[in-house]
Amino acid sequence: MLQKIKSFFEVLEADSLESKSDVLINILLLAENEGLSEIDNGKTVDELKIIQTKYCSKKGLLPDLMKYMGKVSNKDKPVLGKIIHDFKITLENKFNERLTALKNAERQAKLEAEKIDVTLPGCNSQIGHKHPLTLVEEQVKEIFTNIGFTVVEGFEIEEDYYNFERLNIPKDHPAREMQDTFYLNEDVVLRTHTSPVQARIMDMMCPQLPVKIIAPGKVFRRDDDSTHSPMFHQIEGLMVDKNITFADLKGILLHLLKSIFGEERKIRLRPSYFPFTEPSAEVDVSCGNCNQEGCRVCGYTGWIEILGSGMVHPSVLEMAGYDPNEVTGFAFGIGIERIAMLKYGIDDMRLLFDNDLRFLEQF
Repeated sequence: MLQKIKSFFEVLEADSLESKSDVLINILLLAENEGLSEIDNGKTVDELKIIQTKYCSKKGLLPDLMKYMGKVSNKDKPVLGKIIHDFKITLENKFNERLTALKNAERQAKLEAEKIDVTLPGCNSQIGHKHPLTLVEEQVKEIFTNIGFTVVEGFEIEEDYYNFERLNIPKDHPAREMQDTFYLNEDVVLRTHTSPVQARIMDMMCPQLPVKIIAPGKVFRRDDDSTHSPMFHQIEGLMVDKNITFADLKGILLHLLKSIFGEERKIRLRPSYFPFTEPSAEVDVSCGNCNQEGCRVCGYTGWIEILGSGMVHPSVLEMAGYDPNEVTGFAFGIGIERIAMLKYGIDDMRLLFDNDLRFLEQF
């Protein structure tokens, strides 16, 4: 069609427009009919855009027609210009109308394909819950933050120096035999307790006072049975200040264990040995299963061992830069698994790590 129009204008160079005007108008009308027909037959939005480009783009039919306006007489330019303008408006209106219809049809088809049958039974979503170890850890954190302690975390891969030597356990100390350690090399270990955090925190804060922190986290030892795991969780507690006494330690621990197990529970402290505390004490809590009358849970003693504690050893304070003649402190370490097993009546620690839904759903 475009080639016919170009050929006609070549003829116009020799002839007047007046004798050929009817032919030109017929050709334009034919082009309009062809364009409208193509738009009507467009099946998709992409097809319509191709048709629009063919007629209305910079290299399309309408711009090419406008190039020939200079070859007609001034008298006939308004007539030809109006025909071309009407041609353009008609095509654009038809294009927009067809485009809207196609989009509506595509949207309706999509809605039909995605239609939901509201009569079908619904699918119940299972809502998870926190693991018992997480519940215990969060409870302990809340207890201590409410009385002014700060929660800090340390490295799970630790230097031997901080894991042992800074806690008054040199390389030849027999206390190292108490902890069967995973060594990565001679100087790097998987930490056996969260106590290295207290050394690092005192290094960071010295000479500031007070130091009041708890340090929860994973620890690693080569143990594996119903009451031990190669990986387990501890919370280390540390308080350093002037005039801290053993009575402060006992008061804090009594508050902790009553908050966890109930106000009726009692504690007792037994002399013990830890290289990084002096004096040291094992802490027992009264058995809630038998009210201290004796049962299998407490070994028929009425008491259950729960944690280790003591006053920070003067050597540990000195290595951190504190003067043990001026400041004192206490520290303790408690196993989160130990608390969870006593609190929820779990008799095998391995259940906490098996990911068995039959067990976990009970919480």
